[in-house]
Amino acid sequence: MSDKNPLSAPEIITFGCRLNSYESEVMRGHATAAGMNNAIIINTCAVTNEAERQARQAIRKARREHPDAKIIVTGCAAQTNPDQFTEMEEVDQILGNMEKLEATSFGLEQTERVQVNDIMSATETASHLLEGFEGRARAFLQIQNGCNHRCTFCIIPYGRGNSRSVPLGAIVEQARSLTQNGYREFVLTGVDITAYGEDLPGTPTLGQMCRRLLATVPEIERLRLSSLDPVEVDDDLWRLIENEDRLMPHLHISLQAGDDMVLKRMKRRHLRDDVYKFVEKARSLRPGVVFGADIIAGFPTETDEMAENSRLLLEECDITYAHVFPYSERPGTPAAKMPQVPGNIRKARAAGLRAVGDANLRRHLEEQVDKELAVLVENEKTGRTEHYAPVQFDFTAEPGTIASVKITHTDGKKLYASLKD
Repeated sequence: MSDKNPLSAPEIITFGCRLNSYESEVMRGHATAAGMNNAIIINTCAVTNEAERQARQAIRKARREHPDAKIIVTGCAAQTNPDQFTEMEEVDQILGNMEKLEATSFGLEQTERVQVNDIMSATETASHLLEGFEGRARAFLQIQNGCNHRCTFCIIPYGRGNSRSVPLGAIVEQARSLTQNGYREFVLTGVDITAYGEDLPGTPTLGQMCRRLLATVPEIERLRLSSLDPVEVDDDLWRLIENEDRLMPHLHISLQAGDDMVLKRMKRRHLRDDVYKFVEKARSLRPGVVFGADIIAGFPTETDEMAENSRLLLEECDITYAHVFPYSERPGTPAAKMPQVPGNIRKARAAGLRAVGDANLRRHLEEQVDKELAVLVENEKTGRTEHYAPVQFDFTAEPGTIASVKITHTDGKKLYASLKD
């Protein structure tokens, strides 16, 4: 079977986090420079069994649609469990998380099928100067990679290695390049960004780095932070939350659970009360700030009472964007050996948590009706507010610009807007 429609440029299929999105653009550049036009790169995620299943499904679909394309599989699932992909005849090449960022890994002459080395040997985060992001209005700035902590449910350190930070100079250089190419909003990405700087000379904190970045690159109009550990926020970052309008009023918490016993069994760094204190302090410094949170439903040993504590935290802290995942066993992690909660109970608890998140989001959206807001245009008809609420336009706008709009109504899931008079 021959491919009648070969690809004219490398196609990238990305699963998982914003860091993966950043790295996909690095690979796009490497593959394009190597002349790998008829290639499909699948950048996988290993957070859940479902993420890995979706990656395998995408591989099979890519092969059916493009029989002659070279299929390369990489990312965290390829790093932590490459065997599942070596067994797939659809796959031509497997690259680990270090190898995928090296230009020498790409090229039509590459014949070694599996290139996956020990990620724990990674000692630095390579700097790659990107000119832009395919189909995206905002830019991602990688500031850190890896994690030194070992939460009992998490496989990611084994896919990403230990924590290592990008020096400020490289971050500034990337930001300047992207602002010159028209990007106005930036998201700082990493695996554990509140660990930023621990391995750098002088041990700068995340807040210090953000302050220096914003001062050095005044062209940055909007700055967002990816997931924050609530007990790891430094004084400089609190001052930015209070005083820096360019830091968006939307903070995402690496929550995982709202019960102390579950948090201890997860080996998290915070307890339930720490989250309440974080939310209260942020709101006192920045009235109107909204919160997102990652939360796992049905962690091993979780009782109904423990699950209720998580539900109450979402409700009482008014978490606007609840990213809820039923617990997924990851082979090789301590939690996989703990007494498991039945799958149907995990799903039911996840549904209950999502219902709270949906109600919180609906309330936030209703509060925006009739307001005049500045919205980053993501494509011609949609965008995001400073609080990250999705907006549908009744007009057409240029992606990457910031539109002044009047919110007319909401359907409880997104906002609808007209151009401001």
